[in-house]
Amino acid sequence: MDAALTGLELTALLGRGTRFDGKLYFTGRLRIDGNFSGEIRSEDVLVIGDGAEVTAEIEVDTVIVRGGTVTGNVRARTAIELYVPARIIGNLRSPSIFIDKGVKIEGSCTMAPVDGDVDEGDKGKGVAGQAGGPS
Repeated sequence: MDAALTGLELTALLGRGTRFDGKLYFTGRLRIDGNFSGEIRSEDVLVIGDGAEVTAEIEVDTVIVRGGTVTGNVRARTAIELYVPARIIGNLRSPSIFIDKGVKIEGSCTMAPVDGDVDEGDKGKGVAGQAGGPS
């Protein structure tokens, strides 16, 4: 039973009424229900709860947004899941993106692998710009 809980238990919680500014690096599963501003990086799962206010550049394995507002670009190596009443102001990039009916997004959505140098090498290009063509 412990093995089943391991993937679902929270490692850390930034609860309602808390505010954090800066760089956040974590392992495990982190849930944010308060206010965060800065940068978030991890090889694991980030959960953003209803009522959260997050202004950040996010690069993690999986992002689950259960509500609240995210302002900034979100890059996830495995998946992004967005549920009502989430609001995203920024660009999304992941090989798997789920968007619940009613989620508000202001930005672009790209379903493609996240590589370390994608932003620099592909600035100004859409996904179609990555396809090989006659030279």
